[in-house]
Amino acid sequence: MAKIRPSKGAPYARILGVGGYRPTRVVPNEVILEKIDSSDEWIRSRSGIETRHWAGPEETVAAMAVEASGKAIADAGIDAEQIGAVVVSTVSHFSQTPAVATEIADKLGTNKAAAFDISAGCAGFGYGLTLAKGMVVEGSAEYVLVIGVERLSDLTDLEDRATAFLFGDGAGAVVVGPAQEPAIGPTVWGSEGDKSETIKQTVPWDRFAIGDVSQLPLDSQGNVKFPAITQEGQAVFRWAVFEMAKVAQQALDAAGITPDDLDVFIPHQANVRIIDSMVKTLKLPEHVTVARDIRTTGNTSAASIPLAMERLLATGEAKSGDTALVIGFGAGLVYAATVVTLP
Repeated sequence: MAKIRPSKGAPYARILGVGGYRPTRVVPNEVILEKIDSSDEWIRSRSGIETRHWAGPEETVAAMAVEASGKAIADAGIDAEQIGAVVVSTVSHFSQTPAVATEIADKLGTNKAAAFDISAGCAGFGYGLTLAKGMVVEGSAEYVLVIGVERLSDLTDLEDRATAFLFGDGAGAVVVGPAQEPAIGPTVWGSEGDKSETIKQTVPWDRFAIGDVSQLPLDSQGNVKFPAITQEGQAVFRWAVFEMAKVAQQALDAAGITPDDLDVFIPHQANVRIIDSMVKTLKLPEHVTVARDIRTTGNTSAASIPLAMERLLATGEAKSGDTALVIGFGAGLVYAATVVTLP
């Protein structure tokens, strides 16, 4: 019986560089209020959101991802040709195939890098980071590009008072590469499919093939609505507040650190009240910097954690070498949390 040669990669992996891209159009709450019965004060108090970015026609999923990735590659100090794999997390690339990752890999100038998309909603960055760590340590790629990118404005029902104000567009990317000491901790991840109805697409794509308008949602003018993201806000809020703090603590325990050891907390940017509740439940010390990028970026799903990470480093609120707890959670319901050393 032939023996298979074992894989040989780096002893450990770490995030080497980060980059972000926010569309040029800034959308204040006043624009959202044109189609829903609400107020700026209500939106801010319920979510913390003041503005969000919406992509223009040229700011496609691929285009935004390329911009963010170029910055991450430069920040990592490597060339695009050294990227061995490209992992893209998105729910807003509307072509079923091919994966948008292949287009991104080509436009960046990689040398035929492996490229694929994953769909894990707001936990997608954590899923991608875990896959990248495994590739680097296993030896199938020396450097892996992990991208979270969304055009959620395309999946927003502007007449839905519960969600119209939540979503934004953007892309965040990191380069994961070899390290001589642990810099990405064990991932605590999972799914609760019994709660999948709490966040979902209003109608599946194939419903449009039926041709029966009675089977499709209509807007206030009687026109067929494009599929959008809908959610049961209170159920999602309770789950995130009570269950995700437990997952975050498990990630700290798995990494062998305590809240006192943390420098930075970067949760998925879903809602400021959720973030503040997690900070309280975890009993994070005052010295821990907490990402609240949602105020001006909105909920960008898979892009929210790398975008928040990039902003904290760019503003100096966090610094290279800081220890950060990151956690994403959303549709599925899925979640992923880990402790990382910031690039």
